[in-house]
Amino acid sequence: MDQQLHQSAAYDYRPYDRLWQRVAPGLEPYPAAAVEQAVPASSQAELSADQTKEEENEGQLPGAVPDPCCMGSDAEDMLDVLTGFIEEELENCRNYRMMAQQGPMAARQRLRDLAAEEAGHARRLMAVYYLITGGCYRPHVMLCQQMRSGNWCQLLRQCYHAQVCSGLNYARAAEGTTDHCLAQILSEFSADHYRQADVLMTLLEQAMRQC
Repeated sequence: MDQQLHQSAAYDYRPYDRLWQRVAPGLEPYPAAAVEQAVPASSQAELSADQTKEEENEGQLPGAVPDPCCMGSDAEDMLDVLTGFIEEELENCRNYRMMAQQGPMAARQRLRDLAAEEAGHARRLMAVYYLITGGCYRPHVMLCQQMRSGNWCQLLRQCYHAQVCSGLNYARAAEGTTDHCLAQILSEFSADHYRQADVLMTLLEQAMRQC
């Protein structure tokens, strides 16, 4: 009698359990303890390994990937470069505003436009910073200094070289990141700075006619 009870306890209920799950998914026909006793230790280890593998695979699904395709860890490697660009854009914006206030009347509107573009670049880069880190970037507060009265052509020359250097640096940064979205933005800004350099060259040509 004891032997028959032992054989019954060791019976594998899994086929019947699967049948009951198809017929009535909400019904638990066998106690969990009985099922665990019925399943051999080796089978329990296999089931546990399969469950762990399924959990790992779930973490690899596109919707569950913790690192996004854009503005993720690849872009995070560029944070120091991005913050440097932000500060540079803000500084350029301040300089162009001062130049628009004190420069020749004919050049003031174009300088105000350049200042607005630089401010727009800074805002977009700060949005990129937030996408990557989840935190807001706090720019350094710098007091605007009075533009030195001097040779207007020399000042335009300095601004021109600063813009083409920025265009080159943005292009290099775009090539240096594997983040596709960030690379597109940096390439766009590179083109913007070369175009702004052309505006400065036009202003320089006009100023040199009066020399």
